[in-house]
Amino acid sequence: MKIAIFGLGRMGSQIARKLHEGGHEIIAANRSRGPVDEMKNLGMMVAYTKEEVVNLFGDEQIIIWLMVPSDVVDSELDIWLDLIPRRSILIDGGNSKWSDTREMAKKVLKKGSQLLDIGTSGGVWGYQNGFSMMVGGDSASFEIIKPFLETLKAPTGDYQYFGNNGSGHYVKMVHNAIEYGMMESLAEGYRLLKEGPYKDLDLYKAGVVWQKRSVITSWLNELVRDIMKDNPNQDGVGGEVAESGEARWALEVAKEFNIEAPAIQSSFDVRLDSEKGKVNFATKLLASMRNAFGGHKINN
Repeated sequence: MKIAIFGLGRMGSQIARKLHEGGHEIIAANRSRGPVDEMKNLGMMVAYTKEEVVNLFGDEQIIIWLMVPSDVVDSELDIWLDLIPRRSILIDGGNSKWSDTREMAKKVLKKGSQLLDIGTSGGVWGYQNGFSMMVGGDSASFEIIKPFLETLKAPTGDYQYFGNNGSGHYVKMVHNAIEYGMMESLAEGYRLLKEGPYKDLDLYKAGVVWQKRSVITSWLNELVRDIMKDNPNQDGVGGEVAESGEARWALEVAKEFNIEAPAIQSSFDVRLDSEKGKVNFATKLLASMRNAFGGHKINN
C-alpha cells in the first residue's frame, strides 16, 4: 500500500523518512523541487508534479497526506480533487481550523473521496521519539491508514481516533492552547528565578531538580533545563513570539460556549504583546522553547 506525502517541511520530511524507513512505499512530493531531491537521495519514490503523484499509484487506492500551511489547504484540495479518482483518501496533517476542516470534508465527500484530519504533534523530535496523532473523519478510512500510524507512533508516540471530521483538529487545537499556557507558566517561573531576590541562582540546577520526579516534571521543562545550560542569559534571542492561530481559535470556542480560559487568554496576550515589542526574559525563553521542540526561528 502506497502513501504520498505532499509537503516536505520540518515535519512532513520527518513523516516521509519515518514511513520510508518503516518499510512503506512512499511517494515524496513538494511544491518546490529541493526537498523532493533530498528524499530521492534517501531512496524514496518521488514526484515533481501532482499529476506524477497520481500516476505513480497506478491501480492502487490513492492516499495523500498533506503537510502544508493551513491557509493553503483549501486551495490545494481543489487542485487534488480535479486529479484524483473517487474512493481516494486525503489527509490534512497540519493545523487547520477545525470548523474549516468540516466544510472541506463536505467538499471532498461530494467528489466521492474522504478527508481525514490528523492533528500531529511531536515537533522536530517526532522522527526520533514518535508522533502524537489526533484523528478525525471517516472511520473506515481511518482503519485503512492504521499501518502508517503504527509506524509513525514508534517508539513512544500514539494515535487515537476521535470521531467526525474536524474532531482531530479540534483536539489538536486544544492541545496547542494548553501548550501556550504551560510554556508561559514555565517562562514566568524561570524569570522569577532569574530576576527575583536571589541574583545568582543557577537556573540549570533548578531545571535539573525539577525534572527529577517533581510535580512539574515534563518534556517542556526538560527543554528549558537544557536551554538554561546552553544559554542561561538568552543572549542573541530577540523575544518576539508569534501566535500561530490555535490558541486564538480555542478562545473563540471558549467565548461561544461561555467557558472561562484565563490562563490560555493571558498566554495568548503575552504573545501578541511580544509582537508589538514588549519582550523580556520570559518571552525570550518562550521563543527558545518553540525553537527547541518545533524548529521555529528565533527572532533576533
